[in-house]
Amino acid sequence: MESLHNTEWDVLIAGTGLPQSLLALALSRSGKRVLHVDKNDYYGGPQAVLSTQEAEAWVMNTNAGTSLFSDAALSIPTPNPSHGSPKLSFPRAYSLALAPQLIYTQSGLLSYLLSSKVYRQLEFLAMGSWWIYSPQALNLEAPSGSPPSPGQLIRIPATREDVAFSDTGIDLRSKRAVMKVLRFVMDYENQAEVWQPYSSKPLSDLLTHCLKLPSSLHSLFLALTLTLDKPQRTTTSYALPRIARHLRSMGRLGAGFSAVIPKWGGMSELTQVACRAGAVGGGVYVLGKGITTLSTEAESTSVLLGNHDTIRTKWIVGAPDDLGPCTGCPVSSSVAAEITSRSIAIVSSSLESLFPTTFEGSPKPAGAVVVFPVGSLGQSQHLQDNPVYLLVHSSDTGECPVGQSIIYGFCCGESQGLLESAIATLLTAVNEPSTPHILWSLQFKQHHPTDSNQATSQNFAEATQVLSFPPPSSDLVFDDSILDSVKSVWERITESDADRGDFLVFGERGALGEEYDEA
Repeated sequence: MESLHNTEWDVLIAGTGLPQSLLALALSRSGKRVLHVDKNDYYGGPQAVLSTQEAEAWVMNTNAGTSLFSDAALSIPTPNPSHGSPKLSFPRAYSLALAPQLIYTQSGLLSYLLSSKVYRQLEFLAMGSWWIYSPQALNLEAPSGSPPSPGQLIRIPATREDVAFSDTGIDLRSKRAVMKVLRFVMDYENQAEVWQPYSSKPLSDLLTHCLKLPSSLHSLFLALTLTLDKPQRTTTSYALPRIARHLRSMGRLGAGFSAVIPKWGGMSELTQVACRAGAVGGGVYVLGKGITTLSTEAESTSVLLGNHDTIRTKWIVGAPDDLGPCTGCPVSSSVAAEITSRSIAIVSSSLESLFPTTFEGSPKPAGAVVVFPVGSLGQSQHLQDNPVYLLVHSSDTGECPVGQSIIYGFCCGESQGLLESAIATLLTAVNEPSTPHILWSLQFKQHHPTDSNQATSQNFAEATQVLSFPPPSSDLVFDDSILDSVKSVWERITESDADRGDFLVFGERGALGEEYDEA
């Protein structure tokens, strides 16, 4: 492409992560000159999708520099000739997501994808059952002193009908207690006098003392929070909205599921579609050329790119990991970071039993959530202080060949041993004719500040043209606060535009609409 040296722009967007890509989409019809760069040679940044070959390069780059990720390691077991199951396929057969987040059907993201017309380029698949692992069969009527039953996966009911007709070994009295909690959570805002005394206390206190739910069933509701934190740190005020989000999302877009996942590689697919819209709207895209340095002045910012081109721009927006050293920017104090242990495993089986169609007329699920509560991996040599979550994706997602599946693991802290134990336990618990095995795996750590809004709020407080999005979280669910951050930046950039319209609300525009359809 032509040299960018000495060119001038209205907006420079650094990084093609999800917030930056949504901003590019929001600005795609603003008429502004937008330059969108990324230091990587692929789209998505921390939400990228990788083939197995690209993952090898990602591991080397991650371990060689300062990043949101660290301690990345690949493991490829030696194939066992006795295994008649599928073998590892060629690299491009896999699309492994760094951000395999699920999207609840009540999320504002889906509404914006609809109003911005880019939904035509996306395909979403149902996230099906939530499973919880019990180290022994859940049988509340078993006599005291009975020997423990083998571990099992229990499907978590999400509706009163589901509770009534599910076969989970829960006795009738406990089913009534579960249904009472479901009714309460669905209407908890109107019962503040019940839960507010427990607001800052663990959710288990409310379940025990107020809702009279047996402690053996608390994990069913804690699992629906999708929090990586300890139960004793999961407060009632935090948990109730998250459980309600799950329950209220059920059935909004179809029977039998409350959340969806994008096909072809998680959030990366959204970033690419949004960037495509930005390009159609006149934005210029440059991969493999990030920001080297930038210097703010009164009216504009001078930026040196990685290819030694110097440009000027009125606004520059990015995540902290994408903004280079800045002269004249507000200085942020150091922020404490938390660590999440992550893993991605390619498995030799489709794990079909994890994807049942639970309601008549519901679509076949392409994903499932498996939760290992605190203490459920008691036979592990690693002490389990936090829950472990596994997101299991079938080949219908396009992330792996038919006959295989992908398991994404999450656990708070430095807990790679627990992730390995959880995956091994799952592969045993699915009760397939032959135990599935791991064909390929990637382990790494993700770092995120304890106050992820600090950098953004500080930049907004200063009169600067450099705006920073919060670093990505390790949440298993898309966080709608990302939309608020993007909208705030969009409003700041377009506040003087008389005809800026509404955020991510586009009317039909013939040629553009046709171009979208052909893309």
